[in-house]
Amino acid sequence: MSTDAQDTDTDAEDDLRERVTNFLRRNFPQIQMHGGSAAIQNIDLDTGEVSIQLGGACSGCGISPMTIQAIKSRMVKEIPEITKVHADTGMEGMGGEGAHDEGMEPSFPGETSDDAEGRDEGPQAPF
Repeated sequence: MSTDAQDTDTDAEDDLRERVTNFLRRNFPQIQMHGGSAAIQNIDLDTGEVSIQLGGACSGCGISPMTIQAIKSRMVKEIPEITKVHADTGMEGMGGEGAHDEGMEPSFPGETSDDAEGRDEGPQAPF
């Protein structure tokens, strides 16, 4: 692949990554408001697939399956280049890495932790 083609792919991926990030912030402010996080794990420009990892309070949250389903259905409608969304909280399989028995504790709205001080978590929702 030529350098020009690589630069074009990088630019296209950066643009799509920015649009996915903005989509999550705009459509799902409750993730951050409730102490959760959403991170883009992978974007495949060739297949149009995006992988999203929900973390923080999303891990173990009772409504995270509904949030995941909403992300999957709405993102493909709003961003035409995306054909499929993979999203999870890392809690699938409950015995593997990231499960509660591995020392991870759920967090709840309003809870704070000392290690979160000074971090910029991004914009807050207007309500």
